[in-house]
Amino acid sequence: MFERFRAANPSPKTELEYTTPFELLIAVLLSAQSTDVGVNKATRKLYPVANTPAKILELGEEELKSYIQTIGLYKTKAKNVIATCKILLEQHGGEVPNDRASLEALPGVGRKTANVVMNTAFGELTMAVDTHIFRVSNRTGLAPGKNVDIVEQKLLRFVPKDFLQDAHHWLILHGRYTCKARKPECWNCIQQDLCDYRQKTPMPDGL
Repeated sequence: MFERFRAANPSPKTELEYTTPFELLIAVLLSAQSTDVGVNKATRKLYPVANTPAKILELGEEELKSYIQTIGLYKTKAKNVIATCKILLEQHGGEVPNDRASLEALPGVGRKTANVVMNTAFGELTMAVDTHIFRVSNRTGLAPGKNVDIVEQKLLRFVPKDFLQDAHHWLILHGRYTCKARKPECWNCIQQDLCDYRQKTPMPDGL
């Protein structure tokens, strides 16, 4: 399965736009219950003005809200971003820490967000299980589990280490564009013969 993913997309990347670990952290924090497209629209306006903890603190919570108000839960997220920036400056010299405990201690940062930052910004072999990865893992039979923690641990055990660095991105992209929640495109799937999903969808008429 992962040999096929690699052949189709040798260098998968997150669709969130960022240039520094801090920009990635804030983008992932903002992306909870929001789309990457929506987050990118907001950060394209925000980051040219404020893209460091100090600059965002200088901006202030109310001004920050004006940049991210198109994103779901923006009021709570603005509060968490401001609090996170304060901690980064006071405890980490303004840098994003590269350890799970410190990342998860930041307001609004849970295990999934920490895994994304550790994997994407720092190259750690982590597995951030979001709704797409949870669905793909269960539907295909790759790593079935009743909750995200079980799926994460199974994927860390089952995915060969050679593929683990990129596996998170491959699975998210597969779930987002092919193995969709309501109408999976089984007819257009490179993993169809390896997948346990029995209700395979046929090619729509006219395609």
